[in-house]
Amino acid sequence: MRVRLLFAASAVIGLAGCVNLAPHYKRPAPVTPTLWPGVGDHPAPAPVAAPGVADLGWRDFFLDKRLRNTVAMALADNRNLRIAALDIEAARAQYRDTGSALFPTVDASGSATFSKSGRTAGGNNTASGNVVTGDSVSKSLSVELGFASYEIDFFGRLRNQKQAALDALLSSAAARRSTQISLIGQVASDWLTLAADKERLAIARETLANQQQNLKLVKARHAYGVASGSDVANAQSAVESARVDVAGYTSTIARDRNALNLVAGGTVPAADLPGAKIPRHPVIANLPAGIPSSVLTNRPDVISAEYTLRGDTASIGAARAAFFPTISLTAATGWATSGLSGLFADSNRSWSFTPQIDQPIFDGGSRRAQLDLAHVQRNIDLADYEQTIQTAFREVADALATRATIDEQVSAQQALVAANTRAYKLSLARYKAGTDSFLDTLTEQRALYTARQDEIGRRLARQTNLITLYKVLGGGGFATGDEAASRRDSGSPAKAGPTAARMTDDPASG
Repeated sequence: MRVRLLFAASAVIGLAGCVNLAPHYKRPAPVTPTLWPGVGDHPAPAPVAAPGVADLGWRDFFLDKRLRNTVAMALADNRNLRIAALDIEAARAQYRDTGSALFPTVDASGSATFSKSGRTAGGNNTASGNVVTGDSVSKSLSVELGFASYEIDFFGRLRNQKQAALDALLSSAAARRSTQISLIGQVASDWLTLAADKERLAIARETLANQQQNLKLVKARHAYGVASGSDVANAQSAVESARVDVAGYTSTIARDRNALNLVAGGTVPAADLPGAKIPRHPVIANLPAGIPSSVLTNRPDVISAEYTLRGDTASIGAARAAFFPTISLTAATGWATSGLSGLFADSNRSWSFTPQIDQPIFDGGSRRAQLDLAHVQRNIDLADYEQTIQTAFREVADALATRATIDEQVSAQQALVAANTRAYKLSLARYKAGTDSFLDTLTEQRALYTARQDEIGRRLARQTNLITLYKVLGGGGFATGDEAASRRDSGSPAKAGPTAARMTDDPASG
């Protein structure tokens, strides 16, 4: 009898999961052009079979050792990245908790009962006509092992809930990588901005020193009656203007350090701070340009949005399963005896087996509303996925548009600095010779100062554009390119997802 019962229970459990009511997932059709738009006279780059930027580790991308050290510090200490990692841990725990519903919860219990009855009177005795009996103590023991209300997942409700939890976990893992890439880009941009402002401060100080020398020259000429009082006032004005810039850039540098320390998660060591000039080659300059827009599906924010969309498909399956009967089992086996001995004897064996089926009849439209909500949520997340793709396309297109002309901008600005330098030197020489007024010299000096400051901005824009392009193409997820290749080649249980092979680990493993 017990064998037949066990076989029947196993057969029923084996039927669990035979039906899955979730709709088949299909990746949405592309909502962006295949190629990036051209810029002015610069046509769109032709497609090339270039290695993905996502496979280029950040240690390979950043060439300056000080910058690499600062990025490494941020990856270790940044609080936003820690929060993202903890979000993964929370999603992992939720996934394990949801998946546990697929298995019965087995409990063991034991009890012992001892009771004593009071004295009872009956019959007659010599004094009162009654007979008094002695105290009575009863004993019982029981041990039981079983499970209660274990749901047989005939229609895939529990499995779809588990799949939705897994997709939420994978989405959190991709979101963490997106946070990491954004952090790397922010640290690099803040580091280079600090270097640029230090260079601007150096130019401001150099200009202040020159203006102070010019002021001495003008005052000397004024003492001999060669220069006018207006020239002295203009020279003094130029000195004070330079002093304002020196003080302003000094304050800006302090704020730059504070911003860098915030994203780095602590005080960046002085040895890792940039010098008073933007490094010539802080990052790799030869990123591929002729790549199709399909590479956007490798961006972690796009991956995260797609996992969310996949989870909606599983949620629809769970909502559909709620319309069907719920079959559950309660079973127990154990031993019970009225004495203190022979508890585990065959004659004291007991068991129970209770299958139960619940068929929803009327709930006021609650299940229909839940199914409609699941469909609406999928449509919302589909629009969010497409918006994420379009935003990614725009970010890459903007970065490529800047890249198409930034070298020309830098070259033209450097030529402008050279021309303004010559004009200033000639004007100063003519002023000393008494040919030009000091106002002309001051105008040339201000033009040179502005051109030099703008040239720093152009060079900063060129470096930050490379960092931005690296970031928006999905780079920055690994320490080195070799590590990325080894992880990709080794495979991952998450490969069934959109592009989960690029994950840094299997987030479902605890």
